Amino acid sequence: MNNTIYPYTKVKERLGKSSVVWEKLIGHIRFYYEMDEMWEEGKPTYKHHSNLRFRRGGKTLITLCIREGYFITVIVLGNDERDKFEQQRKEFSKGFLKNYDAAEVLHDGKWLGFDIKDDSLINDIIRLLAIKRKPNRKIMPKNIKECGRLDIGLTHQEITNIIVS
Repeated sequence: MNNTIYPYTKVKERLGKSSVVWEKLIGHIRFYYEMDEMWEEGKPTYKHHSNLRFRRGGKTLITLCIREGYFITVIVLGNDERDKFEQQRKEFSKGFLKNYDAAEVLHDGKWLGFDIKDDSLINDIIRLLAIKRKPNRKIMPKNIKECGRLDIGLTHQEITNIIVS
């Protein structure tokens, strides 16, 4: 693993039109979750050449695998998480459920992989992230020093207004 994340210009170039969806998903994760971000750069011939993994406390929330023109989201659900999902199953789209039902359950959980080329599944993935792990970032705490990376998702002017007020 390498902590050096590709410059976004290179990532955007590889993702093409799906970069808009990438921005939405990454923005959501960074705004609602305090996570470690780990960049994995494999060999160019490797199936998932560039991966961005969001992890905290030894558990991975989601892995994003960059491909040419799209990206793949990989989420692993354990038994408890699958039970929570089944309780909320009706809230998910048919396309998402088809992929969920087809996924194989392995010894460490149900591995879900979604090819993201447009925003048709993004709301379902965001909903699934909340099932996997409750958002842990304090968005607007009374003490600004407690919230972690305040700058994520806020403009410079919004940060200034919060600090001044």
